[in-house]
Formats: sequence, structure tokens, C-alpha cells
Amino acid sequence: MQHDVKHLSPMPDFMLQVELEDGSHGVFDLKSYLLLPGFKALRDPAYFAQVSILCGAATWPDGEDIAPDSLAAALKALVSG
Repeated sequence: MQHDVKHLSPMPDFMLQVELEDGSHGVFDLKSYLLLPGFKALRDPAYFAQVSILCGAATWPDGEDIAPDSLAAALKALVSG
């Protein structure tokens, strides 16, 4: 899929540097996700830094993930906004 994550790396302040398969790239801010019950563990910076790519999504060890389409939409909004 074009929106699959190709590369990502954690940044300070709960941000992710993201590059998608379609070549788009930018910074994704996860702070609003941290308020959701299923993302509570990500509030720990050491755990947040354990992000990896699984099936094209940004994923953490206990199964939390951000779908590629959500990442792409946020990156597109940054470019258009």
C-alpha cells in the first residue's frame, strides 16, 4: 500500500519522524493520542521510543499502533495546512 510506513524514528515530545512508501514524510504528533485509554503506556518516553514498523503501521510492543492511513492524513494536513 502506498501509505505504508517505510521509515520512522521517535523524537522528543512524543513526535515521530515518518517516511511513507509514497515518498511523503514529516513529523507526526502523538500527544492527542496519549489522552486515549488504549495509548496510556505511550506516555512513558522509554516505551514510546520502542516504536517499530509492523504491517506498514507504527507499532509498539504491547500492540498499540497508528494506522498508515492516519499517519498519511496527518502528514497531508501538514503539507496542505
